[in-house]
Formats: sequence, C-alpha cells, structure tokens
Amino acid sequence: MRMKYGLLCLFLAIAPSAYALEAGSPPILTPLPQQAQAAHLSAEFLTRFHYRPVPLDDALSSKVMNRFIKSLDPDRIIFLQADIDKFMAGSTKIDDAINQEDLNIPFSIFNTYEQRVVDRMSYARGLLKQKFDFSVQEDYPLVRDKQPWPQSEAESNDLWRKRVKNDWLRLKLAGKDDAAIRDTLDKRYENSLERAYKYKSDDVFQSFMDAYTTSVDPHTDYFGATASAEFDISMKLSLVGIGAVLQERDDYTTIRELVAGGPAQLSGKLAVGDRIIGVGQGENGAIKEVVGTRLDEIVQMIRGAKGSVVRLDILPADAGPDGKHHVISLVRDKISLDKQAAKKTILSVKDGDATRKIGVITLPAFYEDFEARRKGDKDYRSASRDVAKLLDELKQDKVEGVLIDLRNNGGGSLAEAIDLTGLFVGKGPVVQQRNADGQVEVENDDLSTPAWTGPVGVLINRGSASASEIFAAAIQDYGRGVIVGEPSFGKGTVQTVVNLDQVAHNAKPKFGELKLTVAQFFRVDGGTTQLRGVTPDISLPGLSDPKSFGESSYDNALPWTQVKPAKYTPAGNIKALLPQLQSRHDERVQNDKDFQRFVEDIAVLKAQRDRQVISLNETERRNEMAAQANRLKSRDQINDGVDTGEDDGLQANERSLSADIAIEKARKNAKDVLLNEAAAILADEADLQAGTPRTAAQ
Repeated sequence: MRMKYGLLCLFLAIAPSAYALEAGSPPILTPLPQQAQAAHLSAEFLTRFHYRPVPLDDALSSKVMNRFIKSLDPDRIIFLQADIDKFMAGSTKIDDAINQEDLNIPFSIFNTYEQRVVDRMSYARGLLKQKFDFSVQEDYPLVRDKQPWPQSEAESNDLWRKRVKNDWLRLKLAGKDDAAIRDTLDKRYENSLERAYKYKSDDVFQSFMDAYTTSVDPHTDYFGATASAEFDISMKLSLVGIGAVLQERDDYTTIRELVAGGPAQLSGKLAVGDRIIGVGQGENGAIKEVVGTRLDEIVQMIRGAKGSVVRLDILPADAGPDGKHHVISLVRDKISLDKQAAKKTILSVKDGDATRKIGVITLPAFYEDFEARRKGDKDYRSASRDVAKLLDELKQDKVEGVLIDLRNNGGGSLAEAIDLTGLFVGKGPVVQQRNADGQVEVENDDLSTPAWTGPVGVLINRGSASASEIFAAAIQDYGRGVIVGEPSFGKGTVQTVVNLDQVAHNAKPKFGELKLTVAQFFRVDGGTTQLRGVTPDISLPGLSDPKSFGESSYDNALPWTQVKPAKYTPAGNIKALLPQLQSRHDERVQNDKDFQRFVEDIAVLKAQRDRQVISLNETERRNEMAAQANRLKSRDQINDGVDTGEDDGLQANERSLSADIAIEKARKNAKDVLLNEAAAILADEADLQAGTPRTAAQ
C-alpha cells in the first residue's frame, strides 16, 4: 500500500504554472471501486478468451502506459518531458495495479493532464491580446507525434505561440478581421478550457480502458456502463440523427463511419475523417463552434426530431493546412432498410464502334432484417435477396456484365456475404473461420445454380471491409470475376460482446461491456483477409491514406497468416485475361482527361500529407494559395471549354485555396471516373470472354 501512495504523490507533485493558478485548478478525479473491479474482470477475459491471448505483464503494461499517454497528448504539446519521466516510472506497474484493483496511476496521470490543459489554454487565450508579426520567417510543425516533449515551460510556451499564430493566420487568410479572429479563437480555447473542468471519473476510466483493450488488438474495445447504454443513440445516432459514428480526435469531433442508408451517407456531403467545426439548428440557426467541446454535448446538439434540419460546419478530412470549411444541411431521419438497400444502374460503355451495357449494383452494407426473419416473414429483406431480384431485372435489360460496387461497404451480416457469393459461384465453400482453439470451420453456400453466369466485376476501396472482403476474396479465389480498385481495409477478425454485468450477476449495470476478438477469417485458398485485405487484379488510385486508414495503419494489428485451402472448384479463369485487361486499362486511362485530373488531385493530396511543417509567413502562405488557385483555374479552362454551372457552395473568395478544393471537386464529380473505368474494365472482360474482335479505341 505504501508503494501505491508513493506513486500517487510522485505523479501529483508537478507544480502548476502561474496561468493554471489564475484559471483555477480543475477537480481532482479519483477511481470508483466498480471501475477497478471492471478492469480486473476485463483482464481475466482478455487473458483467457481472446483469440490471441496477451498476458497482462510488464511488457503489456508499458504498451498500455504509452498508448494512454498518447491518447491524451498525441501531438506532444500538453505534457512536459519532466511529466513523462515521472509517468514512466510506473509504466511496468499497471499490470499489478489492475490485478490489485487499484487505478490510482492512470487517474494521477489524467489529473496532471487536466492541469496542463488549463495551463496551456489559459496561456493561449493570453496570447490573443498581442499582435503577431507575419513577416518573419518561421515554421510551425504540422506533425509532432514523433517529436520530443518540450523540455521546459519556455519551450512549451514558444510551441504554443506558434500554434496560436498559425490558428490566427488561417483565419486571416480566410478573410476574417482581427476582431473576429480574436473572438473565434478565444471561444475555441475557452471550450477546451471548460472541458477540463467537466471531466468525470467515467471519462478517465474509459480512456484508460481504451488504451488497455486496444493494446491487445485494434478491434477489442471496452464500453463503460454509461457508454454501452447510450452507444446506439449517442454514437451511431441510430434513432433519429444524421447516421454517423462520431469520435473525438485532437479536439475535433470527427466522422469515424457513415451508417449505410443514413442522411449523411445518402447526401454525399460527408466523408469519413471530416471534422465538425460547428453545429446549427434549422435552416437559419446560428452556427455554434464546437472545437474543444465534449463529444456527448455535440451529439446532443446533432440529435433532434425526425424531419428537422441540422447544419454542420465541416472541415474536410483531406483539407490542406489552410483548408476552407463549409456548411452543409442535413435532415434528421431514422435509418431504414429501404435506404440501405442495393440499387442498380446501367452504364453504356463505348469502345470504338462497340457499345456494351454494364449493370452496376451498388451495395452499401450486407444488411438483413433479422426481426422480420425471426417472425417468419417469408419476404424479409436482405442484401442477397435484393441483389437476386436486381440480377433478374438486369437480365431483362440484357446487360453484358454486372459490376458490384462495394466501395465504403464496411460489412455486416456474414451469412449475407456467403449467400451473395453463391449468386455468382453457386454451391461451395466461401470462407473459413478459425477460433482461439485453432479449430477451423468452413462456411458454405448451398445454392445449386448461380443466379448470374455472365462476366462479373467487383469495385472496392480502402473502406471496403469485413463481409465485403469475404465476398471479393471468394470471387477472386474462384476466378469468377475481376476485382478492381484499391486494396481493401484488411479486417479479417471476428468479435463478440460480453456483458460483464451478466457475468458478475450484477443487479444493476455498473461494469459495462467488453468487445473482444474471438476468431479470424480465412479465404478458401487458405490465406486471410487480415492485414493485407484483398489486393485488386486491376489497381485504381484512391483518396485514402493507407498510413492512417486501414488495418495496416494499426501498430498492433494481428499478422497475416494462412490455413489449409478449402476444397473448392474454380468457377472461371480470370487470371488468363488479366494481362490484356491491364494493357487495355493502361491505354485507356492515359487518354482519359477526367482520370488524369483525378490522379493529379491525389498527387496534390499526397504532397499535403507528407508535409511536416508549415510557414508562418503570410506572403509565403498567400503565394501557395495563389499557386493552387491558378492550378484549379487552369483546369477549369481546359475542361473542354465548358462551364457546368454547378454551384459548389463556395463563394468566389473562398476558392483560395488549397488541396481541399481539388479533393472536394473529386468527391463531387458527377462523372465518377473510378466507376466508369471499372465498368470499362468489365466491358473489356465481356469483350475478351466473347472473343469479339476489338476496334481501335477512340
């Protein structure tokens, strides 16, 4: 016991600065008994029943400590090096603390974090009273996650001076005057300051358990009693909202996932990674800035009555350093199967004198109406049933190939992925599962005859995950069709949720729930979709950053491995056609202006991502903006000399401005270059399979 109290004193012996004292110290948070009990019970499950049990020892303890500190200060701008040195003195004692049901170490760290936030926000607000000189030559680091923590308060102050100066310059470049800038930034920093006084014991415990569970593997999670009770409403907004999974990242509320069939996904105005800067009610309600505001408070602002309007001020995920945010309007609604449902379109693909009709089926999720099925409804809705009907319609339309568009399809029902595969390959194994005991089970489809025997293509991107990867992998392994796009997400694991209160026989919820990985998916060829995902046969460029999005972006993802292949009979030999398909694709895109402009957008975006520092010199920043504006203007003039008249929602003076405009145009482009090229590749497949002589491309 003496050792534990010694550690507590060690962590709290960090003297607050003068700024912290002026603002007042935030409340000291302490762990509750049930939290320590929940952590201990979670540890027992993770060390015994996880797919890859990780012992709770000194090695894991150090990982948890590092991840917890990183979650609090990812850019290393809050803590001082002296803080970190004191924290790390207890880095190998977290395992003992969990087993002894003592959470004083993480709570001590969090209390120091609160004090440091008060210190830094108070200092930042004080800087707003002075004037900044934007003529001097100095830079601000955009990426600091690998940089050392400040060695002294003076070093920290200089870092924050540059941060505030950069915040000011961004608003100045966007056209705001000094008074408006000072007011905007003061409110922003005040939000973060106020949040430091609103933290609760549950917040600390949730952050610590997040660090523990995700140190085991990226898809193992803990939901405290409050979080699990409110998960569907607060996080997915699945009752009445916009249909988005939200998360907090670097003071921003960020779009983590778009729910298929929700207002956000259907609008096409939001993308994963977009940041919510402000929220307004109704068509004309004032926008309230929410940077630094608690996530649960923002969720309450976004929720509302069905049919009502919420307006969001959005900073795009791929916005450059001076990215311009814009306001979008969404009508709150419930998520329904009708809005999630598969849809079909027909594209006419011209190649020389020939024109081929390609049917496109867009599938946003592998859905199934479990409730209707449970009640015995013979006409219950599901992804595979809806696609089967669409295939019948496409046959009547006499299409020559079917393209399944699975971009940003994050998965869903495993059974539906299996049944959907059967529509194209018939009876046979589709996927294998291996549990923690090493037992492998083969999942089969029993459809005797495929519903579609013609040419097939599957379009995927980095957002295609889980069930989408199972379907695409099966089509590829059977040689049934061509896979086109980006490498998929790479999630090849299975999770289950354990109600800890039920395990402990608690009369009332107090322990929460634990989601843990219990199995892994394998393809019929024996490889896994884990980590590597599905590699397309024909690669297309994409906007996603594989370093920050996808399974391989996690530092502790389960490794790729393999089992014995299942016994299956290939349904085609698409590999024989790949060299010709690749050659035709390469030739076509070289002469496709839209495709080449998209490639150019991606190059600009990559350059922005690779940038480590940004100039705080106003002239340099304006020159950069002008160069970007000239590039876009030149493109518009070259665009066949045609003004589409499309209103992109931006004022003339907002076309400033950097890579986000190009990326936004790429998102909105009515002519989907990737979909069109995927359809053209499938038309080539139909052409080659039919043995039709090819005329010269026009």
